[in-house]
Amino acid sequence: MARAVVDPSRAPVAFGLQQPQSEVRQRVRTSRCDQSVNEVSSMELNDANLQTLTEFLRKTLDPDPTVRRPAEKFLESVEGNQNYPLLLLTLLEKSQDNVIRVCAAVTFKNYIKRNWRIVEDEPNKISDPDRTAIKANIVNLMLSSPEQIQKQLSDAISIIGREDFPQKWPDLLTDMVTRFRSGDFHIINGVLHTAHSLFKRYRHEFKSNELWSEIKLVLDTFALPLTELFKATIELCQTHATDVNALKVLFSSLTLISKLFYSLNFQDLPEFFEDNMETWMSNFHGLLTVDNKLLQTDDEEEAGLLELLKSQICDNAALYAQKYDEEFQPYLPRFVTAIWNLLISTGQEVKYDLLVSNAIQFLASVCERPHYKHLFEDQNILTSICEKVIVPNMEFRSADEEAFEDNSEEYIRRDLEGSDIDTRRRAACDLVRGLFTSLASKAQTQKHGITQANELVNLTEFFVNHILPDLQSSNVNEFPVLKADAIKYVMIFRSQLPKEHLLRAVPLLITHLQAGSTVEHTYAAHALERLFTMKGPENTTLITPAEMAPFTEQLLNNLFKGLALPGSAENEYIMKAIMRSFSLLQESIVPYIPTLIGQLTHKLLLVSKNPSKPHFNHYLFESLCLSVRITCKSNPATVSSFEEALFPVFTEILQNDVQEFLPYVFQVMSLLLEIHSNSIPSSYMALFPHLLQPVLWERTGNIPPLVRLLQAYLEKGNATIAGSAADKIPGLLGVFQKLIASKANDHQGFYLLNSIIEHMPPESITQYRKQIFILLFQRLQSSKTTKFIKSFLVFVNLYCVKYGAIALQEIFDSIQPKMFGMVLEKIVIPEVQKVSGAVETKICAVGITKILTECPAMMDTEYTKLWTPLLQALIGLFELPEDDSIPEDEHFIDIEDTPGYQTAFSQLAFAGKKEHDPIGDAVGNPKILLAQSLHKLSTACPGRVPSMLSTSLNAEALQFLQGYLQAATVQLV
Repeated sequence: MARAVVDPSRAPVAFGLQQPQSEVRQRVRTSRCDQSVNEVSSMELNDANLQTLTEFLRKTLDPDPTVRRPAEKFLESVEGNQNYPLLLLTLLEKSQDNVIRVCAAVTFKNYIKRNWRIVEDEPNKISDPDRTAIKANIVNLMLSSPEQIQKQLSDAISIIGREDFPQKWPDLLTDMVTRFRSGDFHIINGVLHTAHSLFKRYRHEFKSNELWSEIKLVLDTFALPLTELFKATIELCQTHATDVNALKVLFSSLTLISKLFYSLNFQDLPEFFEDNMETWMSNFHGLLTVDNKLLQTDDEEEAGLLELLKSQICDNAALYAQKYDEEFQPYLPRFVTAIWNLLISTGQEVKYDLLVSNAIQFLASVCERPHYKHLFEDQNILTSICEKVIVPNMEFRSADEEAFEDNSEEYIRRDLEGSDIDTRRRAACDLVRGLFTSLASKAQTQKHGITQANELVNLTEFFVNHILPDLQSSNVNEFPVLKADAIKYVMIFRSQLPKEHLLRAVPLLITHLQAGSTVEHTYAAHALERLFTMKGPENTTLITPAEMAPFTEQLLNNLFKGLALPGSAENEYIMKAIMRSFSLLQESIVPYIPTLIGQLTHKLLLVSKNPSKPHFNHYLFESLCLSVRITCKSNPATVSSFEEALFPVFTEILQNDVQEFLPYVFQVMSLLLEIHSNSIPSSYMALFPHLLQPVLWERTGNIPPLVRLLQAYLEKGNATIAGSAADKIPGLLGVFQKLIASKANDHQGFYLLNSIIEHMPPESITQYRKQIFILLFQRLQSSKTTKFIKSFLVFVNLYCVKYGAIALQEIFDSIQPKMFGMVLEKIVIPEVQKVSGAVETKICAVGITKILTECPAMMDTEYTKLWTPLLQALIGLFELPEDDSIPEDEHFIDIEDTPGYQTAFSQLAFAGKKEHDPIGDAVGNPKILLAQSLHKLSTACPGRVPSMLSTSLNAEALQFLQGYLQAATVQLV
């Protein structure tokens, strides 16, 4: 804005967030904790504080939650104090108890994870002196610590580096590189591990000038010392060829160096590495052919150092073959030969899986490149590849069978979710796909399965002859591997199979939900869930509730029984299938809800003790929302039954501060409260003060659902709040004040403010209105973003709709003379085109219409000169496309950007809120309203309106306005 619209020093404003500790926090803190808070509040680096911290760290390891949770709360309450991180570093360096040292290291890393990032408009959670001290000491401390602690500190350095390197930590890299000269490989490996943590993000970062600059700085400082270290380490391997302990350390270094090579070469081929390709590639080739008996392990499961190094070299070679094939061409034939020999000489043991899959992936990446095709065209070579590589690595080994039976979660993760990148079978399939055009499937997506198939394979015939008989077998527990694969076939080829065959499969899949094999009943649940999402004609579900009617009871029974099977107590696939079944069946589930809601709440109570499966928990809450929605749709009165069932569990979650579940609980409570008619039960009002506690609003993930819950309170309980809880209104406005101070959350502050303006009795907030506007102007002065202006415009116009244009003009001018005109001229007229959304546009249109036609000051004062430009802006809002431009210098924070590593907000799809129109049916078409209002104004001031229009409204806008007047069948006089 051209000049300050309000002098903040003249208007100190502060609404208060409710300050008292919540009952939950008070209950959690023991008197010992309270005493210790006082002891450690100053957090000086002294023995007493170190002793107190040691005691609480030890308690955080206690399996008893009544001991552990208060200790965790205590540490959370003091972590904002200066010197807290330095106390942790002192403990992990000097404590005599190794368990406490490791615990301090883990606590320190998690503290850095949560608090190091500085979020704009948020308080700095770590003091500047502490930040400086940490960066000055952490590298030395990391390098001199035992391996267990070194890893935690290395991770902490990479988190700090992600935020501060290179600008705020320019000497980090040079400090680390100088340690290469130490000759101590414990120190060198610490540096390499930290560098790997720091640089591996280059593998998935989007290209940008900032990224190029950082990589160039890293290469200038790091590439040459890394290459020298690589050569020296290989020489040392030869010198110490008979010393097994030395070799283990050296090969660990070589593996880390190879990983760093991959990260530094991923974005583009650096000039340094192109110039030194001979050094790297000849040594990589040599390492591929090394076979030192001393490094071979007897363990058949765990990959040894040799396997890990060779796997990484295969990855590096594949990267060069794919991205830098022209420069890599001279080296390719010898790598193909070496990797081929590696493949045909490596056994079937599990420890070689990563090596074999990476080696096959290398061949797959090579055969896909047009100018390497000649290497694979010979019939004998193809035969050899099939016999010696593809077929042996497709085999279902005893180790796979063991995983199927004893480690089903990992088996499912690899087989079903496609995270089997490092399995032999996936690599062999990729090689087949690379060598030949796929025989059966041409296109596949995670969402729809196979979408195109080759005519050479009759998928339906195969289903009828081979899949159906397996699924129809009366004994679901016989041949579980075969049955799991048969179910997987239905799932993958569902889009290609006719509907009648899918309907034949549904009851068979429901039966397989009872199979004892975790993989088998999980696949059955997943297949049903996928079938229930398939779309038929007119975008309805392919399978209808009517077609499911004969199986509904058995489906619901078997799904819930599935959760009682060993290994599936928190099976996310079964819970997702429950959610999808509710969604498909709709009213058909109502008779079963009394039983099902009991089972769901019992399950919620159990998982809330120790939330460990985020997907399972999400689908559980979605299923609860569906139960509420579907039942209350036909009978809103049943909402009280749901509250009786859910509130005891919700109370326990709130009292125990189960952070992962709070955003979900608030969403379900909002859904329940929104179903009530215009009244609010006392159980909700008892909770209301606690929702204003500052601790809840500190967590980013709580903000969207809490705002929605408070909006529901305002909608349903405005009279109760204004009457019996009027003392909480400053707390409510305190929440608004906190939110609008943040660029990330200001829109949430406006959602809350708009609900206050719309629903609260006018007299209950009269005394606060001026302060609200002053706060908004202070934020406009300090940080004017596009998002804030859009929200501000909607609020100003909603205020105008609710209280009238005169009230709006008077409150602006009471803050500072002529401010109303300045807001119109500097904000409303130039910026209203940026407003988006049907409801938001309607609010602005109605508000501006009121300013134009119901505010005498617009006709009789110096504000009159703004009348025509404001009308022009309104017609532009109706007729011109939305202005979605954002100023180049604006650092725009994405709404979903979650600072730090807090519990993120997960929106429940089935708790969704309907879009609310505060104006509603009172105004159908804002263009007609404008025409009618102008007609009314012109009748009151004959001749004035046509005269103002003819002198300064442009011709195109005038034409549009004539259209509105004709549509409204009125004219101006």
